[in-house]
Amino acid sequence: MGVWELLLVGVVILLGLVGVLVPGLPGSWLVWAAVLWWALSYPQTLSWAVLVGATAVLLFAQAIRWMLPPRRLRESGATTRMAVYAGGGAILGFFLVPVVGAVPGFVGGIYLSERLRLGGHGPAKTSVRTAMRAGGWSVLTELLACLLILGAWLGAVIWG
Repeated sequence: MGVWELLLVGVVILLGLVGVLVPGLPGSWLVWAAVLWWALSYPQTLSWAVLVGATAVLLFAQAIRWMLPPRRLRESGATTRMAVYAGGGAILGFFLVPVVGAVPGFVGGIYLSERLRLGGHGPAKTSVRTAMRAGGWSVLTELLACLLILGAWLGAVIWG
């Protein structure tokens, strides 16, 4: 698989990560489809292992999401700006403190967004609690699964 094809797979994975944060877009399915495309174009044991792992992670994440309350983020006052901050925080946290950093990064991104919008610690903390109860855990679960898949894909591409 050439560099341009790998770059395109990476772009589709990044679009999938954005799709996780935007309600109504099939984010996790885009990530899975990109890994499938890569595995079919580069038929090696490692690529098939990454595809099987990605499938298992996404199915597990979907099972967890079905147990969580449904997304009601828009009704709770969540904004696009909040989603951008939360997603950026999760991605930054994922790479700064591998894997586990995504959770505090996500929550920290929401807090920063609300702190800038509301101007104080108390209202921002309350807003973070409200956002997480209204569906933030569902978004975080799906985003973390997609970030794990991105990490596995990057590892396979770089070291495989």
